[in-house]
Amino acid sequence: MCWQKWIDVRDREAGDQLIERYMPLVDYHVQRIASSLPKSVKKEDLKSLALFGLYDALEKFDPSRDLKFDTYASFRIRGAILDGLRKEDWLPRSVREKAKKIEATIEQLQQTYMRDVSAKEVAHALNMSEDEVYAVMSEQFFANVLSLDERPFDDDDQPSFTIRDDQSPSPEEHVLREERIAQLANVIQQLNGKEQLVISLFYKEELTFTEIGHIMGLSTSRISQIHAKALFKMRKLIEQAI
Repeated sequence: MCWQKWIDVRDREAGDQLIERYMPLVDYHVQRIASSLPKSVKKEDLKSLALFGLYDALEKFDPSRDLKFDTYASFRIRGAILDGLRKEDWLPRSVREKAKKIEATIEQLQQTYMRDVSAKEVAHALNMSEDEVYAVMSEQFFANVLSLDERPFDDDDQPSFTIRDDQSPSPEEHVLREERIAQLANVIQQLNGKEQLVISLFYKEELTFTEIGHIMGLSTSRISQIHAKALFKMRKLIEQAI
């Protein structure tokens, strides 16, 4: 009934009811993305962006298409949040400065010891905690992901996630992308069992840290730590492969 009123005459009351009905989608995506961001990023700000995405989905959804609204709205909500984050410099300058210091220290220690160094060694050199090193590098890793131009939908309102490019990918670019995917898969295989499971559940199954914690019988903070350590390892492995 609400859908029909909204589709036919854009009934405002029906629209409000639909927004309330799909609010759990907003909360879900806010929670999931917030878990990878610094605490300085307020969930209220993310929720405002997500609500814009939900309303945008209601405005543009075409029920004649063979696509569930939940799926369509999820792309719009997530896209709106990431879009807003890209427009704002959400990573604090202090974190960026720490990330640069950590990277410089890693490079210096590697040259000194002529081997890969652990986060513990980096933390000791910088008089930081090991958890802080993991957290900073995890935040920077996510910032790099946001540097890609992720467009939730193309002109035909079909899901499309691409690097910014007005032209279709060339055969060479397609091959390179496949190679990167294969490289990433190989890197993930080098993680330990718990790290692989957390990465899979978070990025593939799209579960929150809290949900993953329930599955693995661990606290949310412990899952966050495993996730950060996994990203730290992946970053080092990818750099070695380049």
